[in-house]
Amino acid sequence: MFELSQLRCFVAAAEELHFGRAAARLNLTQPPLSRQIQLLEHILEVRLFDRTSRSVQLTRAGQNFLPEARRLLRFADAAALAARRTARGEAGSVSLGFTAVSGYEFLPRLITLFRAEAPDIDLVLREMVSADQIEALTSGRIDIGLIRAPFDRREFNSFCVVREPLVLAAPVDHRLASAADVTLEDLDREPFIAYSPYEARYFYDLLATSFGEAGIQPSYVQFISQIHSVLGLVRAGLGLALVPASAANLRFDGVVLRPMHTKRLAELHMAWRRQNTDPAIETLTGLVMSYMPDATVDLNAARGKPA
Repeated sequence: MFELSQLRCFVAAAEELHFGRAAARLNLTQPPLSRQIQLLEHILEVRLFDRTSRSVQLTRAGQNFLPEARRLLRFADAAALAARRTARGEAGSVSLGFTAVSGYEFLPRLITLFRAEAPDIDLVLREMVSADQIEALTSGRIDIGLIRAPFDRREFNSFCVVREPLVLAAPVDHRLASAADVTLEDLDREPFIAYSPYEARYFYDLLATSFGEAGIQPSYVQFISQIHSVLGLVRAGLGLALVPASAANLRFDGVVLRPMHTKRLAELHMAWRRQNTDPAIETLTGLVMSYMPDATVDLNAARGKPA
């Protein structure tokens, strides 16, 4: 099989129709260039040039081979460039796991940023709950996860990308929907739509801790895993709920979101395996830290808006 160096010598000679000028163009002397072309002719088993003491002309085989040789060189140069860009984190592919809630506010902002700053890196999205993301990160099925705590911080690099308050979701005709000030104590004994302790463990624990600190006990009527399902049940008048402030982006008719006085914020972390050294990961995480102040999205402004 011929080599790229032989193709480069052939193309230069074919374009110059002068072996001396072709050699100078490639920073060679004429004998090595002539030898490379002879080797190429031997491999192809055809004569590519008609040479005399006065002129150099392409044979019919050489004329037909020239565009193919140029094409192969373009492919080789493009492949080399792609490899260098991948090594610099300017091209490649990153698989990103995300929770449903992160898709309300943070993920769209991340995609917009990434497409603007790293358009040649493909972002492959995988919606998963945090537990499944952690398993997928460990097994290498995804590169980066947008996950909730807890997770093994010794195994993953991570930083917090979102800290947002919980807001009260109430039916539009509920007394708390128009209250000027709402506290956790107002939820005591109220019918309440809670989170599943299995599929939504993070929010289940967050609410249980908050209610325990406030010394209250809502009356749980359902345990649900997805925020949009929770809001649908609130709209149906089944009970109240606490949801992340970013849920305001769902805009459920018949549901009002009210600010709450709570100590605890819902956190979302970007995490990836320490052993994964793909430069594209460094590009993505670096963009988040550079363009999103303190690597944290401020969602407080979403509070109090009707959903």
